[in-house]
Amino acid sequence: MPKGAESLLDVLAAHEVEVVFGLPGVHNLAIWEALEKHKSIRMIGVRHEQTAVYAADGYARATGKLGVAIVTTGPGAANTLGATGEAWASGSPVLVVATNIPSTLRQPGVYRGVLHETRDQKAMFGPVTKAAFDVPDAQEVGAYTDKAVQAAAQSPHGPVYLGVPTDFLSAEVPHHTPAKAERSHVVPDLAEAEELIARAQRPLIWAGGGAARSGAGAAVGALADKLSAPIITTYGARGLTDSRYVVKGPVHAPPVGRLWDEADLVIAIGTDFDGMMTQNWLQPKPPTLLAINVDKAEANKNYPADVTIEGDAAAVTEALAAKVVDKEAVVDVEAVNAEVRAFAEADSPEAVKLLQALEGETATIVADMCIPGYWIGGFHHVTKPRGLAYPVGWGTLGFGFPAAIGAAFAGRTIAVVGDGGFLFACGDLATLRQENLPLTIVLVDDGGYGMLRYDQQIAGHAISGVDLTRPDFAKLAESFGIPAVTLDGFDGLREALDNANGPTMIVVNAGLTPPVSTSPRWYRKKTT
Repeated sequence: MPKGAESLLDVLAAHEVEVVFGLPGVHNLAIWEALEKHKSIRMIGVRHEQTAVYAADGYARATGKLGVAIVTTGPGAANTLGATGEAWASGSPVLVVATNIPSTLRQPGVYRGVLHETRDQKAMFGPVTKAAFDVPDAQEVGAYTDKAVQAAAQSPHGPVYLGVPTDFLSAEVPHHTPAKAERSHVVPDLAEAEELIARAQRPLIWAGGGAARSGAGAAVGALADKLSAPIITTYGARGLTDSRYVVKGPVHAPPVGRLWDEADLVIAIGTDFDGMMTQNWLQPKPPTLLAINVDKAEANKNYPADVTIEGDAAAVTEALAAKVVDKEAVVDVEAVNAEVRAFAEADSPEAVKLLQALEGETATIVADMCIPGYWIGGFHHVTKPRGLAYPVGWGTLGFGFPAAIGAAFAGRTIAVVGDGGFLFACGDLATLRQENLPLTIVLVDDGGYGMLRYDQQIAGHAISGVDLTRPDFAKLAESFGIPAVTLDGFDGLREALDNANGPTMIVVNAGLTPPVSTSPRWYRKKTT
């Protein structure tokens, strides 16, 4: 009979998990020892538990597969909560496996002072997970691992917590063979949706992260072709389709916002219309709204739809595209995109240099919550599905670099970070070097928390707490054995990216004005 740790890994392998990210601790060493014998799963040892979950999230976003983090008990588990919250808010399929104190020492509801003990570890994860499970008995380690994986991977996606008492890992347990999940997508009746579309004169497609996670790019492109409808993508859906109808800019830019205002029908695919995309719902509700979503409640929580089609975004959109009648183009999307680019060039010529350096880039880009990241999230044209990871679900500063470590397992990756956020996880330069990943860090140094400095400036407040003492970042990278170059401004960035090979850092000394997609610059204002 296998031990509990072996059963846990066997179930993960049966679900085609190939890599996990984690940190060893006294309570989870049995898993690390089992991994030495388990040749089908690669363990990536990181330097902080938060990095483990961010990396699992980055891997999930770049690949569409389950991201797995394995951490230890108490403070180790607690260290993951910020990253787990980002995965939750962004709908990433992530499994957080955390050990707990031995079951023989536990008294429910009582804190006894055992090393790393909490009163209720699972409860810490309740607000930031889709589901949370504690394995109740050693004999059920395999079954509960299976249940947790299935929950994370089932739409709507999200992170799941699995708690395993450490003594269960060394106990002999029965084999568990996961049942193959059969996913069939039943398309409901589309008559009401067809009727709305038939009446529309100026349809607009709004595609969100749910469309990206379902692989709906081809279907969305086909629907746009039939309707000659512009496609606005949210941050989570950047690169969804290469359709000529894709709008290459954020809805926060007036030329794009105008499309929303003038549409007589918005077709919302896999989106919940969050506050970041809608300027906290200052965008008026469209005259008619058709929602396609796997979760009817999520589809209607912010802008109630006139018709909701509940189902898989790809399957429903493909079926709808096959049924609707062709429409003549009303909007010149190419002209709108030219207007957006002219708007950006007038707003910040220096930021446009960053965008130009990344133009046509085929690497996955992972952007942090920093001003260069905001420009990329809003105005960079992503060339492939899952080509951009951006932490606007929960807005966790420090996401960019550790998430890029996970994304780099899917291929060449560029992390765009600021000097402040990078320092959250700079110790994982050791992980980057250790694993020799194809990851280039573009670190834009503006002397501290540039976005917060801007907030203080426009409010007329004194500058406080935002100007930071920083290391020589190039020398820091080189101390880990990672080659680094330093640029003054974005001139030369494209050449530096072309010369990057394996783990590298490019430090850019530059300050940027935040784009219109950041809340202090939203153009829609309350009227009362």
